[in-house]
Amino acid sequence: MNAKMAAAQAAVGLVTSGMKLGLGTGTTAYFAIHEIARRIKDENLEVEAIATSNETATLASSLNIPLITFADCCDLDLTIDGADEIDERFTLIKGGGGALVREKIVASRSRQMAVIADESKLCHHIGKHAIPVAVLPFGHESTAHKLSRHAKSIRMRMNTDETPYVTDDELYIYDLQCDTGLDPLDIERAVKEISGVVEIGIFNGIATMAFIGYADGHVEKLLPHW
Repeated sequence: MNAKMAAAQAAVGLVTSGMKLGLGTGTTAYFAIHEIARRIKDENLEVEAIATSNETATLASSLNIPLITFADCCDLDLTIDGADEIDERFTLIKGGGGALVREKIVASRSRQMAVIADESKLCHHIGKHAIPVAVLPFGHESTAHKLSRHAKSIRMRMNTDETPYVTDDELYIYDLQCDTGLDPLDIERAVKEISGVVEIGIFNGIATMAFIGYADGHVEKLLPHW
């Protein structure tokens, strides 16, 4: 079985009827959404969900997963989402798919966040993967100049036609390459103080568990300080 699929199915095993869920964005979350839909159909599972991107909302709707908004509820029971990196303190880098703003809002309003990933996402210290930062288009050049003080290199995310990548919230993304072993709290605090920055893809103290899939199909459940 695909390692990401195995991790997703294991995490969806936590879902029970009556739950309000956060649905992540990306290739691993895709498997979780399909598994939730299967359980709705086969087990009469009754859940409601908030999607973290337009892409996820479209997929969930096509699979008959009931969608709500934060106007309908204040808190969620569980968010299931992937990560670009996860360290032993459960600090995450997220945002490779561009949905970091909504992903952080949804995850931070959830009682639990289950990260689903394959073993390649595990690391002792985050920083090998670029850290996404969502910024306002207005004055983004100035914002990028200030961001560059906190990174070895910085790159504006572009589409294949060399136009700027624009998120669902009409934001630009700059990907920061920082030193491995960085203090995530320090970089998150410094970046979020910059005018024009909306959100950074460092998730501190949000994830409560992780399901890690391996090539042989087995899944390991991790808790913070694995």
